[in-house]
Amino acid sequence: MLNLDTHILVALLNGDLCERERRLVVTEELAISDIVLWELAKLIQIGRLTLDLDSVEFKRCLRKLTVIPISIEIARKSTELDFISDPADEIIAATSIIDQIPLLTRDRKILRSRLTPFP
Repeated sequence: MLNLDTHILVALLNGDLCERERRLVVTEELAISDIVLWELAKLIQIGRLTLDLDSVEFKRCLRKLTVIPISIEIARKSTELDFISDPADEIIAATSIIDQIPLLTRDRKILRSRLTPFP
């Protein structure tokens, strides 16, 4: 299983994955932290993303994902990381750590983490 960060999910929806990312997402089950759904809605609200959350394509994609809820363990771990970022990214990374699911991300801050598992 792979945990996708928000930007990777957007790239997947837009067909903008690099070859390595594409290979990974077609061979693994995919998951997201539930905060990714909030982050998508927020990006749409502030005009940084054009995406129809009610579209058939988005709903079809969402059905293929495991959506992982924020648990107390994830919330705690998000405050104990070896990097500082926005709260959503910290929760996404903590989700990968607690659930032991590699995180697929392009975020340089997260990629420097020695605690977060990556594919």
